[in-house]
Amino acid sequence: MKNRIDELRKERGIKQDELADVMEVSRQTISSLENGRYNPSINLAFKLARYFGVTIEEIFLYEEDEQ
Repeated sequence: MKNRIDELRKERGIKQDELADVMEVSRQTISSLENGRYNPSINLAFKLARYFGVTIEEIFLYEEDEQ
């Protein structure tokens, strides 16, 4: 699943470790999310959406053909 976390974070001038602190996860989790190696829990997805002031669908880009 693709996402826009890196883009949204950089637009706001936030470092990975700063976002990780706010989300109460490790910097490695943020890095893995940004690189598409990790899909977040629904709770983390909602926290990210609320933090960035967007919908979950505006962060996470679901593609039908993904397995």
